Amino acid sequence: MDNQKIEAFLGEVVTDFGAAFSAPLCYIGDKLGLYKAMAFAGPLSSEELAQKTNTDPRYVREWLVNQAAGGYLDYDPPSKKYTLPDEHAMALTVEDSPFYVVGGFQIVNAMNKANERIIDGFRTGKGMLWGEHHHDLFQGTERFFQTQLHQKFITELVTGSRRSRTKTSNRR
Repeated sequence: MDNQKIEAFLGEVVTDFGAAFSAPLCYIGDKLGLYKAMAFAGPLSSEELAQKTNTDPRYVREWLVNQAAGGYLDYDPPSKKYTLPDEHAMALTVEDSPFYVVGGFQIVNAMNKANERIIDGFRTGKGMLWGEHHHDLFQGTERFFQTQLHQKFITELVTGSRRSRTKTSNRR
């Protein structure tokens, strides 16, 4: 038995556990507007964030601790305040940002809700239709890809317009 290999593997497993535990909390942060309330707002305490979002300070404190441990937020121990870095806010709150990723947490949430159906599919070979998924799959997919699709559409529109003008000018 190679102890280095098993330790490396266990490190990967622990990383997966962390991601699995954090993804639902990221979903909650989006749904409750916690990220948006923190975006570009500077340092906030759990009480201040709870007041801004009409949520319970104790639950908000636990959420903040998780988010700081995951590197999503910065924590300042002397002031006991948390900050959502501007770069993270771009990815988590600015819907027309090319970095907007928060819809991915909705996708993860929907996939977790389908676990029993997916397990059954493995056993029976019976698939699951797209429309049978939780609505978070559709909303999350749209939110996750909307900026990229919009940018691709604009690029193709501009490129197509240039090609059209080039063809027209070549005919003269």
